[in-house]
Amino acid sequence: MEALVTLAGGMMSFIIGLIVVLLIIFLATGSIYVVKQQTNYIIERFGKFHKVALPGLRIKIPIVDRIAKKVPLRIMQLDSVVETKTKDNVFVTIPVSVQYQVQSVADSYYRLANPERQIQSYVYDRVRTSLAKLDLDDAFSSKDQIAQDVETTLSAAMNAYGFAIINTLVTDINPDPTVRASMNSINAAQREREAAISLAEAEKIKIVKQAEADAEYKRLQGEGIAAQRKAIVDGLVEQYESLRDAGIGAEAQEMLLLTQYFDTLQEVAKASNTQTLMLPSNPGGVNDAMTELRNSLFTAVKAGEQRPAPAPEPRAMRPQQ
Repeated sequence: MEALVTLAGGMMSFIIGLIVVLLIIFLATGSIYVVKQQTNYIIERFGKFHKVALPGLRIKIPIVDRIAKKVPLRIMQLDSVVETKTKDNVFVTIPVSVQYQVQSVADSYYRLANPERQIQSYVYDRVRTSLAKLDLDDAFSSKDQIAQDVETTLSAAMNAYGFAIINTLVTDINPDPTVRASMNSINAAQREREAAISLAEAEKIKIVKQAEADAEYKRLQGEGIAAQRKAIVDGLVEQYESLRDAGIGAEAQEMLLLTQYFDTLQEVAKASNTQTLMLPSNPGGVNDAMTELRNSLFTAVKAGEQRPAPAPEPRAMRPQQ
């Protein structure tokens, strides 16, 4: 009997010791915890906020303290798709990405139950308000302004709840497929119109430049012809003066004309493809021309013979011996 009592007492002591060991292990494991980098823990004591546990090895009182929330401090992104319409009643869908970060750990947990839903509500409201003031064409060119408006509104609203808005991106504006096809057709027609205008302007410039070149060519050609005629007249005047000095007076003009006539015939004969020969119109014109040339030459020779001989040079007087 005493052996049974001793055995029962030993078993009881073993059970009690095991319970104590298990209790110590439980208390030890429940009081020691590790907070990871870029994370904060909200610790409550008896259901009331106690502290914010920073990264590292931490201790809390079991049963008394508990981890209420593990709050990440990294930048998070919330993607939303807003369906709205523009000022010209075109329905569009706009993807909006909001990057935010927790600044006040306690306020982010206790003051706002669902921060993602709250951010989306502000995004919807701000985007719809901004798009209602813009036409579709203006909306495409104002994406950055819309994103700036959303970011300004979110920053002012979410700062009170312990969140900081890092960046807001309006990644695209997607109208209805029918509207998109119509816009492409309009853009294609505008580009064709601009191309036609450009081609017409180029053709206009080409015509104007060609006209200017023709005018310049004709001006220079006229100056050349005028200079040529002036040179011819000066040559004729010089020849006429030479003939007059030689004693050929009245017949000088006829002789010059005849000389010009034969010079013209010579130039015509030099051309290999000449098929035209200038001759007097009457049948006896060639004989008349030859007679006029012969008479002109005879007149010139006769005028040279009748020219008074130059006076003899005076001889030097020899001295008498």
